Amino acid sequence: MNKTKLPLLRHNGINYLIPFIIITSCFALWGFANDITNPMVKAFSKIFRMNVTQGALVQVAFYGGYFAMAFPAAIFINKFSYKSGILMGLALYAIGALLFFPAKMMGSYWPFLFAYFVLTCGLSFLETSANPYILTMGPEENATRRLNLAQSFNPLGSLMGMFVAMQFIQARLNPMSSTERATLSDEEFSLLSQSDLSILIAPYLMIGLVVLIIFLIIFFTRMPVNGDKVKTFHFGSTLKRIFSVPNYREGVIAQFFYVGAQIMCWTFIIQYGTRIFMAQGMEEQAAEVLSQKYNIVAMSLFIVSRFMATFLMKFFNPGKMLRTFAVTATILSLGVIFFQDIWGLYCLVAISGCMSLMFPTIYGIALKGMGEDSKFGAAGLIMAILGGSLMPPIQARIIDMGTLGASFPAVNASFILPLISFLVVAWYGMKAYRRSIAFTPHI
Repeated sequence: MNKTKLPLLRHNGINYLIPFIIITSCFALWGFANDITNPMVKAFSKIFRMNVTQGALVQVAFYGGYFAMAFPAAIFINKFSYKSGILMGLALYAIGALLFFPAKMMGSYWPFLFAYFVLTCGLSFLETSANPYILTMGPEENATRRLNLAQSFNPLGSLMGMFVAMQFIQARLNPMSSTERATLSDEEFSLLSQSDLSILIAPYLMIGLVVLIIFLIIFFTRMPVNGDKVKTFHFGSTLKRIFSVPNYREGVIAQFFYVGAQIMCWTFIIQYGTRIFMAQGMEEQAAEVLSQKYNIVAMSLFIVSRFMATFLMKFFNPGKMLRTFAVTATILSLGVIFFQDIWGLYCLVAISGCMSLMFPTIYGIALKGMGEDSKFGAAGLIMAILGGSLMPPIQARIIDMGTLGASFPAVNASFILPLISFLVVAWYGMKAYRRSIAFTPHI
């Protein structure tokens, strides 16, 4: 158990409350971007008459930006500051969101993928900067708990993203089904696509303007310079040093699989729920909107669970909690696979309660005690978000098979990938817990 009574946001006579609140707002911003995007796999598939695999390229572009920009972001932060990294991230975020307008004018799929890539290059800067910056805003002994608290506001942005996707995009798109769209002439299809794209881009343009406002607030606010003193480094020796730490090395692997599982569970809940509700006689668009409501319930559970986990971390070892939550998620994944009715959807929703503490806890355990190396350690953990780019297309290929064998739904079988991912996270939690016990002095 962790019985530390150290203050969460005060250290060496410095009160970090205001900087903490301002930087935490960025956590909500990238949560919004993540979860307005997940339902777009289905939306783009309909708008451009594509299969699920082609639609999942949205996730490839989205999380590919995280991977591509993580180490450049770390180098930038090391040369300048955490604040500069956050400002660069916000600038790229806004540019990517505003690029949706020319993409719509071009009327094809690929410019949207480029806009997503630019946007997430910005998110990579934001996460590489904000996560380790939060870790420095108080005593190291409760850094993981502090990051869990900041990350608790990420799903609030996610919930807003889901709500906007459901109410302002999915509900307003033309209700014509994918099958009906396939019968349209090229001219009819082009007119319909332009109408749907006008609806789709509006929230992205609005969030681009909001991000610019946050940019100005942070630009004109004096921020602490924690961890911004060392400006020189040796790239090769730094990488060798950080990857020699077992908790960090294995944490990168666990983070890769966790992010893949999270994106798969939140992206393909639409396909999973739509199959169930259409089997009950519901129209496709109504089934999609109802499935998104379940996604919002899942995110609400995620939020509540994260605040609870942050509180419980005062008393229980983070590695032990990570292991317990991951094992529970694995069991629920079995329900998602083998139940072919509403109970499978209930299990899928419940998984979000287990995922709540995983990202920040893996992050905090992996970076604990790394000091100045945490800037580059953070980059490696953000690059691990590539799991959200590589794994969803594999799951989409399975879903596109329709059925396996005589009648087993491929969408159910596809959740074997999240199940494997949660087993990896459970393994990391177990290893981290054993190491923490081994290094805890016995009194």
